[in-house]
Amino acid sequence: MDVILRAEGLEFFYGEQRALRNIDFTLARGEVAAITGSSGSGKSSLLYCLAGVLPPASGSVTFDGIPLTTLPDTELSALRRERIGFVFQYGELLAELTAEENAALPLRLAGVTKERAHAAAARVLQRLGMGDFLRRRASGLSGGQAQRVAVARALVHQPDVVFADEPTGALDSANASTVLEEFLALARSQETAVVIVTHDPQVAARADSQYTMTDGVITQRVAV
Repeated sequence: MDVILRAEGLEFFYGEQRALRNIDFTLARGEVAAITGSSGSGKSSLLYCLAGVLPPASGSVTFDGIPLTTLPDTELSALRRERIGFVFQYGELLAELTAEENAALPLRLAGVTKERAHAAAARVLQRLGMGDFLRRRASGLSGGQAQRVAVARALVHQPDVVFADEPTGALDSANASTVLEEFLALARSQETAVVIVTHDPQVAARADSQYTMTDGVITQRVAV
């Protein structure tokens, strides 16, 4: 297995409360992994530790051979910007920017020219069914449309891994199914690995592997 992400012995605390307990996790290139569990089980804490956003109290996270837990902040920020994507539950778009401008942000932050970045963003948005809304401001998009833009922003720079925190949790069932289908199809087409935190068994069923968490511990791993 060609591993892109590996965590070993992860522990994380909120104050004195232990959120993660001796977590081991492995993700292969191009794999889609779902992390499920009830509210408070530690799944979002694990996601943010894997992404290098939260520093674990102990243990290690290695991204393509690079130790995230000991990487200087400037290098960690650059790695996340260039090789990682993130999809948040509520999109977290910049309301004053257009769909195309929002989707192009990772490329613009990486120094890509506006023309090239917007062209790449437009291509991805068109694949996600948003070709007619490129110039519409994010504040004027529906929930499903905004989440498609969030997916485009996460994938436009063709990252190695995308982390998704309840990416369809704010959508109705019809929109959730469509957005998820488009998200995973695009990720698989560019061989981007995905880690999805979800409480929805139908979302988890679309993954290659499922991890179930209880009280900060992975209690089950199933290869689908």
